[in-house]
Amino acid sequence: MATNQRPTARDSWFAPLSIDLVLKVLYVTFLHPFVAWMVVLCFRAEHMAWDAMPIRVSIAYASIVSAGWILAAIDRRIAFGPPRNVDLSDEVIVITGGASGLGLLIAEIYGMRGASVAVLDVKELDNSEARGVAFYKCDVTDKAQVIKAAAEIERDLGLPTILINNAAIVNGKRLLDLDFDEIDRTLSTNLASHFYTLKAFIPGIARSELGGTIVTITSVLGELGAIQLSDYAASKAGVSALHRSLTAELKSSHPHIRTVLVTLGQLSTPLFHGVQTPSSFFAPVVEPIDVAKDIISAIDNGRAESIGMPLYARWVGWYHVLPLSLQKLARWASGVDTAMASFVGRRTAADKALAKKRPGVLIEKS
Repeated sequence: MATNQRPTARDSWFAPLSIDLVLKVLYVTFLHPFVAWMVVLCFRAEHMAWDAMPIRVSIAYASIVSAGWILAAIDRRIAFGPPRNVDLSDEVIVITGGASGLGLLIAEIYGMRGASVAVLDVKELDNSEARGVAFYKCDVTDKAQVIKAAAEIERDLGLPTILINNAAIVNGKRLLDLDFDEIDRTLSTNLASHFYTLKAFIPGIARSELGGTIVTITSVLGELGAIQLSDYAASKAGVSALHRSLTAELKSSHPHIRTVLVTLGQLSTPLFHGVQTPSSFFAPVVEPIDVAKDIISAIDNGRAESIGMPLYARWVGWYHVLPLSLQKLARWASGVDTAMASFVGRRTAADKALAKKRPGVLIEKS
C-alpha cells in the first residue's frame, strides 16, 4: 500500500553520524592519554632523538591530554565526592514509570543481574515476564498510594537503596488550549510526584547501611521552554531545581546518599513521534539504550553524577549567558519553537482510556 510519508533525516544512511559519536571516538583515540603517549613511544621506537621536533610536539600533546583527564577526575571528585560501594545482590531499586520505555529497560537489566527491582506505574508491565522485576500498581500523583507502595516494597524486598524518578507526561498543547485539569495533571505527575516519592523512600534509603542513589530524569526544556510545552517545561525546570536543592541537603544530612541528574534532549520514544530534530548531527535524537548505559554506569560505580545527552544538553546552561539577541538567534537555529508543529505521538490502549477522562493527555514513559 503506497504512503505519502516523506523520508526524514533519521531514515538516511548518515543518520547515525553525530557530533556525539565523533567525540566518543575521539575520547578513546586521539584524546585518550594512552593513545597520546603511544605516539611518543612510536616515534622513540624509530630511534628518534628525544629533542627531535616530532618527539617534543607529541610529548607536549600527550601531557596536555593527560592533564585534562587528571583535572577532569579531580573536578568530579570535588563536585560529587567519593563513590559508594555497590553490591547488586543487596540493592533494592525502585523505578517510577517503569512499565515501559526507558524505565522498563533499566528494570529488566537490573532484574537479570540479580538486583531486586520494584516498578511503580499505573499501567501493567509491557513485558509481564520481566525476570527479577516486581510490579506495584501505583499512581505517583496520589500521596497515599506512594506511601502504601513504599511500605509494601520494604516488606517484600527490603530497604530501598536506589530510587529512579522516571515517570512523566506531556500534553503537547499551547497554554491557552490546555484546560485546568491537564495543567494540574502535568504538574502533579512531573513535579509533585517527585516530592512524594522522595518523602516516601528517602527515610528507608537513609536507614540502609549500604547508602543509596537517587536518580532524577529531567529535560533541556526545563532550561529553554518551548511552544506547546509550557506545562512540561515548567515542571522539568522545577524538577531540576528540586534535585539541586535535594543534593545540597543530602550532602549535609545524609552524605552516604548519592544523587544523579540526567538531562535529556529529544528521546526516541513513540510519545514524540512526528517531532523532527533540526539537525541529526548537532542535535541527534537520543536512544533509550544509550541513556540506560550511562545511568547504569553511574549507579554501578556508586557515583554521584550529572549526565547530559546529547552533547548540547551538557552545555545548555550557557544559553542564558548569551546576549538576548543571540538567544533569539539560537532558538531560531535550533528549531525548538517549531519542533512540536509536526507532533503526532502514539497512544497505547491504556493511554486511550486515560484520554477519555482527560482529552489530549499523552503518557510519557521516558
